[in-house]
Amino acid sequence: MRILVVGAGAIGGYFGGRLLEAGRDVTFLVRPRRAQQLTKSGLVISSPKGDFHHPQPPIVQAEALREPFDLVLLSCKAYDLDDAIRSIAPAVGPSTAILPLLNGMHHLDALERRFGAAAVLGGQCVISVMLDAAGDVVHLNDVANLTFGERDGTRSARAKAIGAALAGARFDSRLSDAILQLMWDKWVFIAALAGITCLMRATIGDIVAANGAELAEALRAECAAIAASNGFASGDKAVKRDRAMLTAPESALAASMLRDIERGGLTEVQHILGDLIRRGNARENPQSLLHVAHVHLLAYEKRRARTTEIRQGP
Repeated sequence: MRILVVGAGAIGGYFGGRLLEAGRDVTFLVRPRRAQQLTKSGLVISSPKGDFHHPQPPIVQAEALREPFDLVLLSCKAYDLDDAIRSIAPAVGPSTAILPLLNGMHHLDALERRFGAAAVLGGQCVISVMLDAAGDVVHLNDVANLTFGERDGTRSARAKAIGAALAGARFDSRLSDAILQLMWDKWVFIAALAGITCLMRATIGDIVAANGAELAEALRAECAAIAASNGFASGDKAVKRDRAMLTAPESALAASMLRDIERGGLTEVQHILGDLIRRGNARENPQSLLHVAHVHLLAYEKRRARTTEIRQGP
């Protein structure tokens, strides 16, 4: 199975690197700056699951893509999705499967519009990983899970083949017959976590210490109500897990979106919060915590764009 990993950032670098380590036929689609890094230093993974270094990982840039791959593993940021879709087009043939690892649901709609419903699988990952200043992949704990499946719940021949290709690498992979439910469950949690930690500019532990646990729970309940209205109500296990994580005393947990704000970067606000609001009715209630969190993050984006323009000058 020929696998194209879109990007060799934190997530793509980790999962693609582990597949490369396991002997799979992997090529990384990268931009010029990342291509230069990988050519100079190779792909480096530092992880509690074991370190890995490939001195010359197979890479390709968009203009050099000429033929279809069997599997496209898509792990870009949501704000890079349109560019990624244009870039991967030459790699998507009639039998290509696209496995996206983005949060939310908007990317499924966008991929389906461009490549058709049959090409697009559901997928999600659970991992804490980052790129350091040198461009090395740093895995921050021992959790590395990738779950995928056909969106209609069937266990197709191609899904089983993909499962076989993913098996044996140094991460946990699972073929699910309820992938959309799992993606909605994760979306509810990520939206609640991003909304509350970005609003408060604090970790969960700090929010709980400030008597804000009820706000975190209320925000999660809003997100869950939207999921339920779309046919994906949270099960008891997901509810208990989310509540425990969102109200844990002394927890250092915070959304990656908060880290994006703290470094002055772009956020995935529209993909994570904006699209959730669009699929529900939170916008109709100006006192909705989800609405407030969304406006808060949009205001940050507006200010960021304005100050960036001022720094760059005419």
